[in-house]
Amino acid sequence: MPFRKFVLGEGAIIEDFSTINNGMGDVSIGSRSIIGIGNVVIGPVEIGNNVIFAQHVGILAMNHGYTDIHTPIRDQRCTAALIRIEDNCWIGSNSIVVAGVTIGRHSVVAAGSVVTKDIPPYSVAAGNPARIIRRYNESTGTWDRASPEAAP
Repeated sequence: MPFRKFVLGEGAIIEDFSTINNGMGDVSIGSRSIIGIGNVVIGPVEIGNNVIFAQHVGILAMNHGYTDIHTPIRDQRCTAALIRIEDNCWIGSNSIVVAGVTIGRHSVVAAGSVVTKDIPPYSVAAGNPARIIRRYNESTGTWDRASPEAAP
């Protein structure tokens, strides 16, 4: 397999039993970021600085093809789309982030969430699929509940 670029920033940590796969795309992990126990990171992925992944997080930028019903799925072409996790994020344990998603700066993904759409900066997202439940209010300096129509 023609492995792609792998960058590990200064002071970054990859804990035991984690898998970092750069076979489908580059993987960049920023300075002082932590990849927790038992994580799986499949590129292309850009992880910012000071990012925390708790245990058993899946960052999965690759998908198997399945559209040709006459060809086994394992023999169909794979696709990949960049996952970008900006600086100062925290991804809770057992969460999944799928291909093509961006998680904005200083956001939190609650444990067990499945992130299928972009999360704006300064947000807290939870659930399956993940929905924004809080946003930082700059004028009051508080983390306020998001309105029911808040997306992703």
